[in-house]
Amino acid sequence: MKNIIVILVALGCIGLLTGARLPPEGPLPAVRPGQSNTAAPTPQRPPIPEPKPERGDAETPPAKQGPADFSNQPEKQGPKLPSQQTLEEQHLTIAAESDAEHSECERELQVLGVVFKDISRIDDGNGCGIDKPIEVSEALPGIKLKPEAVFRCPVALALARWMKESVIPAASVAAKDQGRIVAVNQASSYICRLRNGAQTGKVSEHARGNAIDIASFSFEKGKDVAVQPRREDSTLIGAFQRTISAAGCLYFKTVLDPESDAAHETHFHLDVLERTGGYRYCH
Repeated sequence: MKNIIVILVALGCIGLLTGARLPPEGPLPAVRPGQSNTAAPTPQRPPIPEPKPERGDAETPPAKQGPADFSNQPEKQGPKLPSQQTLEEQHLTIAAESDAEHSECERELQVLGVVFKDISRIDDGNGCGIDKPIEVSEALPGIKLKPEAVFRCPVALALARWMKESVIPAASVAAKDQGRIVAVNQASSYICRLRNGAQTGKVSEHARGNAIDIASFSFEKGKDVAVQPRREDSTLIGAFQRTISAAGCLYFKTVLDPESDAAHETHFHLDVLERTGGYRYCH
């Protein structure tokens, strides 16, 4: 009997538990300082965009954007290099010459017997000209300079020394049957131009009165000895030209012979351009 009562009590408790329900809302958590009890807003859906109105026939659709076209815009250019400049663009000036040095040079010419005269200062603009030019008619006594040449005194002095100490002795061996040299035939002395007659580039030393071009030598007898390519010339005349070309660098600062380039195949270019450290260019 007692066991039956216990079982009935247990069944009753189970029924009570089964019918119990949780409250619809639980207690809210305690609010922290600085916060409110307001519930977080419900997130809103993003608005749906309205359809675009249809275009009429009068509306022109926008052009598609492609890569930028700069073909019609002028190109920006930096300053020209000296090799790209004309004579006018170089803004050169005529170098002044010392009165004392010029007078000393002329005294040496007189001692050597060079026939020359002073002429007026040359100024052809754009830096072309000579401060104290001279005109030479005889490179040495009895040796004409044809045609008469105009340049600075140092050119005449270098020419006279080269002729006296190198050219005449070499010719007396290589062409002794032709007699003595009677003329030096020059192709160019002073002239206002750039190197090799180019339109742009460095100014020629001819434009500063520092250079002479020699095309041939005339003798008392026989033909003129022309300056021409003679590297493979095994004759005495070939040896003569190669000898005086090499010796020219003892007197001039630049010597260009027919072996140097196509622009000098018919003459010697000789000049007195001063370079840093006394450097000389001979070819």
